[in-house]
Amino acid sequence: MTHNDLKILFEDNHLIAINKPAGIIVQGDKTGDTSLEDLVKKYIKIKYDKPGAVYLGVSHRIDRPVSGVVLMCKSSKALERINELFRHHLVKKTYWAVVKNLPDPESGKLIHWLIRDTDKNKSKVFNKEANNSQRCELDYRHIASSSNYHLLEIDLHTGRHHQIRSQLAKIGSSIKGDLKYGAPRSNEDGSIHLHARRLELIHPVTKEKIVITAKPPKDPIWDYFLGSQTS
Repeated sequence: MTHNDLKILFEDNHLIAINKPAGIIVQGDKTGDTSLEDLVKKYIKIKYDKPGAVYLGVSHRIDRPVSGVVLMCKSSKALERINELFRHHLVKKTYWAVVKNLPDPESGKLIHWLIRDTDKNKSKVFNKEANNSQRCELDYRHIASSSNYHLLEIDLHTGRHHQIRSQLAKIGSSIKGDLKYGAPRSNEDGSIHLHARRLELIHPVTKEKIVITAKPPKDPIWDYFLGSQTS
């Protein structure tokens, strides 16, 4: 992937939102792989003919095998204000997840306590508070089914490590392709069927409400569910 392949969902002088493909990291890590941050910096540098280093603030991340909306900031002032919005839970984050097993009940709230295992890059969730655990909360609702899978829409209220993946696995509804959290098979491209569908927030500078929506990747299952929601 190059900077020319970026799918820009929103851009002004302060913010830029991208529909991240599965398989790309948001920020550089020990792998040394090209990150979304690298690609967006290059896009800005070339598009606006900027000399020197390009400023880009990363306000939040989604996991490598996850696709969807990532919001970045083109100024330190915007980043500071966006970070405040995230800190005070004033950014509404909505995800789509495809699962094999429909939760019971089909819609509800999940509250768990999560412990991150950095050595295994995995999180474990508990029904009760444990030592060094963090409270995690989401709402989910069943919005469509195919012959084999179910589509859940998730409103994420806390942004913990692998939160949606581990909480859904805890109730027996592992995400399609997510071997790490109990799916029986991986997806061929290494992705999982979790997609950051929408961000809603008040623009940190203009103070207007913005809603940024990302289409899921091209894939027969995503195509089916996207059609079921837009028809």
